[in-house]
Amino acid sequence: MIVELGHFALVLALAVAVLQTVVPLVGAHKRWATWMAVGEPAAVVQFLLVSFSFAALTYAFVTSDFSLSLVVMNSHTDKPMIYKISGVWGNHEGSLLLWVLILALFGACASWFGGNLPPTLRARVLAVQGSIGVAFLAFLLLTSNPFLRLAEPPLNGRDLNPLLQDPGLALHPPFLYLGYVGLSMAFSFAVAALIEGRVDAAWGRWVRPWTLAAWVFLTIGIALGSWWAYYELGWGGFWFWDPVENASFMPWLIAAALLHSAIVVEKREALKSWTILLAIVAFGFSLIGTFIVRSGVITSVHAFANDPERGIFILLILAFFMGGALTLYAARAKAMEAKGVFGIVSRESALVVNNILLAVACFVVFIGTIWPLVAELLWDRKLSVGAPFFNAAFSPFMVALAMLMPFGALIPWKRAQIGRGMAPLWPVLALSVAFGALIFAMQTGRSAVGPVAAALGLWVVLGAGVDLWSRTGRGTIGNRLSRLTRLPRADWGKATAHSGMGITLFAAAAMHAWQAEDIRVAQIGETFAFHGYEVTLNAVEEVEGPNYISTMATMTLAANGREIAVLQPEKRVYPVQAMPTTEAAIDYGFTRDVYLVIGDEQENGGWAVRSYFKPFANWLWIGSGLMALGGLFSLSDRRYRIAAGATRTRAMAQPAE
Repeated sequence: MIVELGHFALVLALAVAVLQTVVPLVGAHKRWATWMAVGEPAAVVQFLLVSFSFAALTYAFVTSDFSLSLVVMNSHTDKPMIYKISGVWGNHEGSLLLWVLILALFGACASWFGGNLPPTLRARVLAVQGSIGVAFLAFLLLTSNPFLRLAEPPLNGRDLNPLLQDPGLALHPPFLYLGYVGLSMAFSFAVAALIEGRVDAAWGRWVRPWTLAAWVFLTIGIALGSWWAYYELGWGGFWFWDPVENASFMPWLIAAALLHSAIVVEKREALKSWTILLAIVAFGFSLIGTFIVRSGVITSVHAFANDPERGIFILLILAFFMGGALTLYAARAKAMEAKGVFGIVSRESALVVNNILLAVACFVVFIGTIWPLVAELLWDRKLSVGAPFFNAAFSPFMVALAMLMPFGALIPWKRAQIGRGMAPLWPVLALSVAFGALIFAMQTGRSAVGPVAAALGLWVVLGAGVDLWSRTGRGTIGNRLSRLTRLPRADWGKATAHSGMGITLFAAAAMHAWQAEDIRVAQIGETFAFHGYEVTLNAVEEVEGPNYISTMATMTLAANGREIAVLQPEKRVYPVQAMPTTEAAIDYGFTRDVYLVIGDEQENGGWAVRSYFKPFANWLWIGSGLMALGGLFSLSDRRYRIAAGATRTRAMAQPAE
């Protein structure tokens, strides 16, 4: 009964979404206050209905209701409870329901927290958000119904993909979807502003919190996915440039550009057309990512393999929203004329260059991701675009971005002088170059990637500190420290996020430049040397888990004869799906990880063992966390919470006749 009610709630949510789309849009056009007001309760009701539907599906998974086809395909009675719950979104239908739930949540948040918006703009934002809900609820009900019953339920299910039975991947999709779908709010604000024919500084302030929230969630989601790939897949890497990884990275890059572009709109009323275009394109890349994951056109450990008909439906959604938004964008070009004038050397120009670098970097990732599909479609050729292409084509833009960040953050608006802007940064530059030279002198027989990354990372981090310190004005150190604690949270958020970016760039390059790898066959009881450590394979035994059988090795890690850690890498087999997985054992350190993987037993009785030395691996997650934390600091700033309420001008509304 609960399952049927969940299905019925989805049908009702579709009807409410249609109401939310049509009535406020007509009301805003006619200036009818009562019609415009319909959007707010409609958004909340849609969210409540989709929430009930999601809760009903979760109940079916938790209780192992094998009369439901989706539960049979993705669950099993022996599975731990956390994976029964995460199994709700560990498949196409359930994850799409989560997608729709988050979409409805953002619409409800616009209703709850949009009181400072002009009534017509709020009504149009909710209407556009409702139209996206209509499209995806229709997609869900027509092609991907999660509530299909079986006439003859089996006694047990087929279990969830073993690769997804991990705490990191249980949390990864919800955060990633909060970022993906959160960009729909920037899209709705952009389209609503185009319909109104008004893009101004107040609009720039209104759209920034929503974009910032989406960017923070995307950052957390990508970091969780990267961390999962690092410790779960057993290959020792954190980023493979897989198409589905790229599908989340592209909107992250565009969202970062949109955040900085919206600042220029708010502060200087410039870059209006560019900011609107970025808002449209950011959500477009989210839809492209949805297509890549769900169309079945690629094979990936992250993808849902489904029939291409669903991909065609998503392409139609993409064509409708992107085509409609871009057509409206072209028609409203005059409404986006810039008012602010700025010089070649100015903060505005620095942000323009920042946006160009991020946008072109995104375009490079897009070309590398989509090119194999294009080659197969047009020329029937199987091509593979791997890490060498992305590293060579993408990295220069990140290097240029890192070089620009401290200078661009310090120079004033409108016009600036290079000499004055660099004055407080010369000591930082000298220290960074000297640090890079020291690292280069200390290493032997290696490339310059590590030292360059070290210099750039220190440049960005210290530059962020100089930017923060410069905002305390003049006076004694004590007075400046006191003023430092009273700076707006947005200033602290900016410095924290930029520092996180510098640390992340350094860590990614350091892991690439200074890692070490060893692959060998080891006998039980054998000790071998690896990168200054001694590794001993003590034992290998069979261990039975709750829903898997594990080949577990016990290995001792020592240095200079002193034991550091006892590690137990595993190779698991899940009998229900007859699928093996690798569970690496990692000795985590502040400046390095030692990463051990057990392989198959060999004919001579030994075991395949892979060992990795990963320098500064934890700094990658620290940097990502700092970027997200910086975004949260900025999001908590009071100026974001009031969202330009003091400067708004409310449109005169007429009662409905």
